[in-house]
Amino acid sequence: MRRLILEHALLPGGWARNVGLDIEGGTIAAVLPNASAEGRERVAGIALPGLPNLHSHTFQRGMAGLAETRGPEGDSFWTWRQVMYRFLGSLTPEDVEAIAAFAMMEMLEGGFTALAEFHYLHHDAQGRPYADIAELSGRIAAAAQETGIGLTLLPVFYAQGGFGGAAPVEGQRRFVTDPESYARLVEGARRAVAALDDAVIGIAPHSLRAVTPESLREAVALAGDGPVHIHIAEQVKEVEDCLAWSGQRPVAWLLDHTPVDRRWCLIHATHLDAKETKGIAASGAVAGLCPITEANLGDGIFEGVDYLSAQGRFGVGSDSNIEITAPGELRQFEYSQRLKHRARNVLAAHEGQSTGRSLYEKASSGGAQALGRRIGALAPGHRADLVVLDARHPDLAALSGDRWIDSYVFVTGKAAIDTVFVAGKPVVRSGRHVSRDAIQERYARAMARILA
Repeated sequence: MRRLILEHALLPGGWARNVGLDIEGGTIAAVLPNASAEGRERVAGIALPGLPNLHSHTFQRGMAGLAETRGPEGDSFWTWRQVMYRFLGSLTPEDVEAIAAFAMMEMLEGGFTALAEFHYLHHDAQGRPYADIAELSGRIAAAAQETGIGLTLLPVFYAQGGFGGAAPVEGQRRFVTDPESYARLVEGARRAVAALDDAVIGIAPHSLRAVTPESLREAVALAGDGPVHIHIAEQVKEVEDCLAWSGQRPVAWLLDHTPVDRRWCLIHATHLDAKETKGIAASGAVAGLCPITEANLGDGIFEGVDYLSAQGRFGVGSDSNIEITAPGELRQFEYSQRLKHRARNVLAAHEGQSTGRSLYEKASSGGAQALGRRIGALAPGHRADLVVLDARHPDLAALSGDRWIDSYVFVTGKAAIDTVFVAGKPVVRSGRHVSRDAIQERYARAMARILA
């Protein structure tokens, strides 16, 4: 049993002081506001539940900044994708692990305490399976073990190059599996995470363009009660291609042909009509938003106001990992809506509500659902994941209550983070990961070789 006393904490019922937290086996056993500090480890500052990161491709952290040179006219997601294909061509398993560990370390330093890794890099540079088909899943698990981040691993099913059975292009050869080999890959991923505490395995059909209706059904059947994530309606071209293939928009097709429910997380869902927006909300699925990456790629702006008005659930992810910051993703989501609607505090539900707190609590709840985990709240039965802000920071020192979280999201960002606990264990102190030096050195060596 680990017994903490939190100076200030955001509980499901609101702010509290001197909160006793009893932690057993990494899980919160009891939450005791106004507790005595006797016999407890004092945690100074402002404790928030750790935010889940519901979408990431960790290997892309290594290519951050490499696609910021203007290409041909019409530079877009599709030209960015060519840069990505070239980058991953030379990655070894050791590189994949080193980059993943660095990205996960930055996630923890940036306020994320659990990760859904949408993992589609499976084979060697020639597209051949490794002797252990789940070799690279094992590398992701090893990085999670080293950094301490909570892991939901989502092996990706990628069967074709485009709608209508288009053949994969050369750049996709490290991704492609058939239903039979994908089933083996999922089982291998389960073995890879077995040594981790509290890990979850889910299923991730890459996108409607990367699977057939038949193979999508086969993949989803492997999920059981676990999470199911899919990229969908990210780009206008994707919507147009889906209409040409099926006569329906991507989200409409998915809702009509697949039993979408609370297990599902629809990543991006940038381009929706009104019926699709309400349909996702009614299904109980989570919209997986990655506002910084969506802005970087020029994807477009999610229909946030209408979706939240329909009681839709959402969470945020770091996706391409060009900038890893939990508060920054929330801020970008709100700011995108302000630009779209030319208004302020757009995503707060009612007058007098803190926008920062509303975003944080909704993303915590939606992210936890998408990861299939008991996280995202300082409450009994939840994993003891905490992000503790420095109450002495100049931007926070004169504030209290919801003003703290508004400043964290909209002003100070991850610079406010002092300590991070995962499953009751401190993994970040004074804003630095406890193993930063070794992880950073290994990452630097890998990148020097890759970019030589």
